[in-house]
Amino acid sequence: MARGLFFIGILALICASLSLCIAANVRPISDAHRSAALELFAAPIDGSFESLEDTYEALKTFKNLGLESPVDARDKACPVVVQKLGSTSSSLKDLFHALRANSVVGCQIDAKTFTDVASRIQAVVKDTNSLEDLCYSVGSLLLIKDQDSSVILPDANNIFHSIKALSQSDGRWRYNSNSAESSTYAAGLALEALAGIVSLADSEVDQSMIGIVKNDIMKLFDSIESYDDGSLFFDEKHVDTSEYKGPITTTSSVVRGVTAFATVAPGRLNIPGDKILGLAKFFLGIGVPGSSKDLFNQIDSLSLLENNRVSIPLILSLPSTVLSLSSKDQLKVEVNTVFGSAAPPLTVNLVQAFSSASKEASALENQELKFDAENGIHYLDILPLKIDVGKYTLVFEISLHDPEHLNTYATGGRMKTSVFFTGIVKIDKAEIAILDSDVGNVETAKKLDLSEDGVIALSANHLQKLRLSFQLTTPLGHGFKPHQVFLKLKHDTKVEHIFLLESSARQFKIVLDFLGLVEKFYYLSGKYDIELTVGDAAMENSFHRALGHVDLDLPEPPEKAPRPPAQPADPLLKFGPKQEISHIFRAPEKRPPKELSIAFLALTILPLLAFIIALIRLGVNLKNFPSSPVPAGFSILFHAGIGAILLLYLFFWLKFDLFTTLKALGLLGIFLVFMGHRTLSHHASTTAKLKSS
Repeated sequence: MARGLFFIGILALICASLSLCIAANVRPISDAHRSAALELFAAPIDGSFESLEDTYEALKTFKNLGLESPVDARDKACPVVVQKLGSTSSSLKDLFHALRANSVVGCQIDAKTFTDVASRIQAVVKDTNSLEDLCYSVGSLLLIKDQDSSVILPDANNIFHSIKALSQSDGRWRYNSNSAESSTYAAGLALEALAGIVSLADSEVDQSMIGIVKNDIMKLFDSIESYDDGSLFFDEKHVDTSEYKGPITTTSSVVRGVTAFATVAPGRLNIPGDKILGLAKFFLGIGVPGSSKDLFNQIDSLSLLENNRVSIPLILSLPSTVLSLSSKDQLKVEVNTVFGSAAPPLTVNLVQAFSSASKEASALENQELKFDAENGIHYLDILPLKIDVGKYTLVFEISLHDPEHLNTYATGGRMKTSVFFTGIVKIDKAEIAILDSDVGNVETAKKLDLSEDGVIALSANHLQKLRLSFQLTTPLGHGFKPHQVFLKLKHDTKVEHIFLLESSARQFKIVLDFLGLVEKFYYLSGKYDIELTVGDAAMENSFHRALGHVDLDLPEPPEKAPRPPAQPADPLLKFGPKQEISHIFRAPEKRPPKELSIAFLALTILPLLAFIIALIRLGVNLKNFPSSPVPAGFSILFHAGIGAILLLYLFFWLKFDLFTTLKALGLLGIFLVFMGHRTLSHHASTTAKLKSS
């Protein structure tokens, strides 16, 4: 139990330290994303991706991140692109992905091929009722227009109306006229398709319809969801499991649609800048995704937010959220776009700073950060500000210098972030003493230096008490209460006991009454090592000190006293030398005299000798041995098989075990049966012929 409490305390201290990471701000795109892209989009050895869609997503991600594309990607993708575009059986989806792949690999495709593909799409787009097919058709024509500016979409207003007819009152869209469910992901597809129609129209699209779509976009943003850190995202509400895309894919679809429509629509979209900033925080807050699809959606969406006509989000981030007062660290703040580009001229103000210990009273107010133009960092010297150690919530505000930038950039108003200020905590009046149990008089008292391990030696019996006390003070002279303060007593038998220290004002104190602890100590007398642990994430001089030991004289245990628990074995002992094993073999059985054994062997061999002598005296009769080659061969093999079995018996006697002998005997037996059957059949046939003659 004591060991369990010790590990619980250590885990709690680790969790307190991990709160530094939890409070960390989102950061712009970094080299971690580039490394992940190279790993997740790693092409096979032959340089080809699984599909043209994968090829486009990989190469587009590389381009957005400033990475070089694989050398063989173009050579592997172009034959497939040419085949898809030249085939009359290619679906609208195949044509769309082929044209998208071509936009990043740059295949050599003649103008006639583009013209033929555009004609095929224009012929079917009017009769298309599916939202996805309309998106493929319009997207394909837009990609062809990049190669041939003469491509247009006839009857654009009617197609615009057919897509708008699928919209719902809440800003979401249906996939087709037969679908009862609406989708946020489909809304992104619809907005992207409508933007493409405006770009491809041979005449101006009905402006009233564009205004209605703008209102639909505002309704769609009314359903946006949020996290506590200000991140905003879109997610599906009531869709089938097969159609559910997840927050990353759904939000990415909406970002593509909104930014595409904002590019072609006259005027500006009335989307608040804090919502655009919230979308950027969502994509940056997910860190580095673990799948290639999510990474593509993340990077592609952020690249669109980096340069759009609604609002360009500015990300305020701290290079470090742990600042040391003893090292005189500066509070540094960076303001960049989502890809880390420089922000326009601005000022960063620290509006307020709240301590976790006193959330109502502000420790700092209205501090303007200085700007280091060379490094692009806003900084503030914190030492003169009389900041104490602990966790603080800082409230920042960004002010753009140029008023015209207010409509271009989204700063998000006041932004909160958590910071830890660490420092050296002063340890005073540390003392350990042995007290009388009755009146509490001090028998033995010793001062402690908790900056290093101690070697104190104390002794006590079960009628006495042990008292440990000390004070903790912050650099500004305030009382400090760390996350973990506990005392451990460890017996020579490895039995440990953990005690938590309580605080009163600035003092920590514990009094151990050994009379009430004898049963908890399992009546174990002897030497107990004393260890003290004080730890906190904001305390730079956290420590685990050995203070010395105390010799306890406890009474003898009663008959039914609890026994100390068995201590777990050291896992490293299994690698040490093993105890020598002494085998005791069974005594051999009594054997007959040697002369008797030899006599018995002679009697055993005697029949064999008699058989050999009889053969010599009588001679071998070979007159019935077959004279024809084939029967003679079978007879020779038959007798050889008999000899092989006799030889096998000899090897069994000398070295073979029973299982080896039986396997060999089984094979020889099959061979012997076959050869004996042929030999005896020939002998019987010969005998029958002689009798008949």
